[in-house]
Amino acid sequence: MAKGKGVRVGLNDVHYAIMKDDETYEIPKKLAGAIQAKISPKSNKETLYADDQAYEVATSLGDIELELNVADIPSEVLRDLLGHTINADGVLIKSSEDNAPYVALGFRSKKSNGKYRYTWIYKGKFQPEDQEFATKEDKPKFQTPTISGTFLPREDNKRWQAQVDEDDTGVKQEVIDNWFKAVYEETPPTP
Repeated sequence: MAKGKGVRVGLNDVHYAIMKDDETYEIPKKLAGAIQAKISPKSNKETLYADDQAYEVATSLGDIELELNVADIPSEVLRDLLGHTINADGVLIKSSEDNAPYVALGFRSKKSNGKYRYTWIYKGKFQPEDQEFATKEDKPKFQTPTISGTFLPREDNKRWQAQVDEDDTGVKQEVIDNWFKAVYEETPPTP
């Protein structure tokens, strides 16, 4: 049996970028303290039966749920991700009229061979996070936020995620070097 190219063992360097339109983004910003990310694409399927058996299966992609657990989400990030405001006193104000922008979310996951898998999810909105507080006891207990978002394919090209392992065959080093400088877009083919 051939030895694999490594198994994912970590998560770090979570970045987000606010969408300007369906094809462009602001410069990515780092969200420190990645703990866990869970991407759950929903798909719908239908089976056609003919000649007394399953004859054909059709599937379609629905929305993509994302749960992101981090060490902390500062006020500036909540403003960016959820459309809240920070007033002149420096206080984060949450309103029922806040409108979360569409964002892209990127991160990397270390593999057991020391290389990384890089990911961007292209278009989604986050919902206000659950808030849970607990008193300090004799043993410290960390209280870390989890924020959820719903992602979907972009309208222009129907893509919803880009992913690459840095040790994949044919991966250009410049792709890896620039992964978090801008949301990944495919290099147009040269004529």
